[in-house]
Amino acid sequence: MAQTTMVNFRIDVDTKKEVEAVCAEMGLTLTAAISVFLSKVKKERRIPFEITADPDPFYSESNMRYLERIITDIQSGKAHFTEHDLIED
Repeated sequence: MAQTTMVNFRIDVDTKKEVEAVCAEMGLTLTAAISVFLSKVKKERRIPFEITADPDPFYSESNMRYLERIITDIQSGKAHFTEHDLIED
């Protein structure tokens, strides 16, 4: 068995309780969940999820797929445009 070490860090009390509850639902302890995270970082040499500072929903994967479909429809002639009156609030 690999040698272990103690790691200490501070986290908000409510966050810890909520994450422990979620982990328990998955059959994990908080220690096991953190170990899984660290093992994945070690193996992949990256954070295993996207980190952004206030992501712009315009650039979300689902919106980009939607826009690509619209572009394809326009290029293929499937999209039909009609004029409409402006709506004022």
